[in-house]
Amino acid sequence: MTTTQTAPDERIAAWRRDGAVVLDRFFDADTIAAVRADCDALFGGAAKAGEALNRKPAGGIGAFDTAQFLNQEQLPFAASPAINLIGLHPRLIAFAKAALGVEQVHLYQCDAWAKFTGEADYDQPFHCDFGNHTLTVPSDAREERTINCMIYVTDVTDDLGAIHYVTNPDADAVVDPARAALPGTAEGDTVQQALKERERSGAAPAGSIFAYGIDVYHRGTNLTRPGGHRYTITASYKAAGNDMVGRVAWPFHFMRPWKKLIYNATPEQLACVGIPLPGDPFWTEVTLTRTQARWPGWDMTPYREALSVAA
Repeated sequence: MTTTQTAPDERIAAWRRDGAVVLDRFFDADTIAAVRADCDALFGGAAKAGEALNRKPAGGIGAFDTAQFLNQEQLPFAASPAINLIGLHPRLIAFAKAALGVEQVHLYQCDAWAKFTGEADYDQPFHCDFGNHTLTVPSDAREERTINCMIYVTDVTDDLGAIHYVTNPDADAVVDPARAALPGTAEGDTVQQALKERERSGAAPAGSIFAYGIDVYHRGTNLTRPGGHRYTITASYKAAGNDMVGRVAWPFHFMRPWKKLIYNATPEQLACVGIPLPGDPFWTEVTLTRTQARWPGWDMTPYREALSVAA
């Protein structure tokens, strides 16, 4: 379902009902232009794009293939604050909170992904993402679910590999609620065909978002435009404290350029990656001093002021 100039509560209602919604031009052109320049720097622009598919994946067209994921980078990015903070944009955080119906959310995944015509076969079978976001399954409780936001840095059209998806009500009509049928089996093949008959395109202009849950059937499609490429940023949110869901342990990537993010983010944005808010009991004279020594360029004034007030 694509929404244009729709009130936020209607977009949230659509997401809760369908499991997926396209938010048309969620970000303005200037915001996205800066992120696009960063993606050009990270991925080499259109220079990699070919004229046609030049390799077949093991298992044939339509199979999952590691080449589909060649051009992926993970937060923090070796680029400007624009791309480092787009997944932590205040409007995005607010939307995630409202969608999940919680007071505080954590960002548990943020990737940049570039696709180029001819570099790989991007066509996929329908699948759900919960297999690598949780060791269980998506919760029935809204506040324990997740929301994935695929941010379109470039126009994403059907000839530039727009994601295709099936709303949860449409999927429920043809798939066992357990979502257990897999590609490569007789049952799975039947389900795949039934889903394809009900699929919708997530095509939308740059600045838009495809917001979906990890139990939504979706699939990647091929880039067919000669010389084409597309950039997306995926930001995944969960309620703070939901330990059943996870993808990235941010401290594990301590050698990545965290200064790009920490030195430019607000306290609320930093809270989304697990740094306590000003006033949290974690902050003491000792922890403030040690943290400042670790990140000397971080303006910790709000944290110091909150500690002073508490004292």
